Amino acid sequence: MISKFNPRYHANLKTPNNRLPSFRHRKAKQWYAELLGFPPYFDEPFYIGFNVKGFELGLQPKEGAVKTKSEGVNTYWGIEDVEATFQKLISMGATEHEKPTDVGGGIQVAMVQDP
Repeated sequence: MISKFNPRYHANLKTPNNRLPSFRHRKAKQWYAELLGFPPYFDEPFYIGFNVKGFELGLQPKEGAVKTKSEGVNTYWGIEDVEATFQKLISMGATEHEKPTDVGGGIQVAMVQDP
């Protein structure tokens, strides 16, 4: 989920940790490095970590297939331009789940699934 930054709603994010099938682990590293514009600070076969403005984004391999995706779990990113970021993510291969929407109070949200 991406949304226009509002500190009231984004203050407690600490470590979103994405468990991925092993074959997607390295591909995800490349995708997030391109998106963020910098490489991970920690890059080992068992864990890849990005420091995103003081918050940890972790990629962790899982042996075997991932049986289901947790649709009730979202990671929120506070950004300045929801529409531009949404379009960039789609152009990079993310899948649209919710187009940019104004939910009131000057807050816009959109949702994508990383590739």
